[in-house]
Amino acid sequence: MRNFGLAWADADDVPRAFVVSYKKASAGQRKTELEAAGSTQVRIVETKPGQLLAAQT
Repeated sequence: MRNFGLAWADADDVPRAFVVSYKKASAGQRKTELEAAGSTQVRIVETKPGQLLAAQT
């Protein structure tokens, strides 16, 4: 099974990341929601179990 996380910059340009694992389809849906809320630089990143995703800088 492949897992995916998300990293982005919020509307105030603060780097953020989700520390949860998504399936590819769910990650795509969450990316769309983040972009609709004004987030930028949203990217889907493949992760390994237990991996913590660092926020973008």
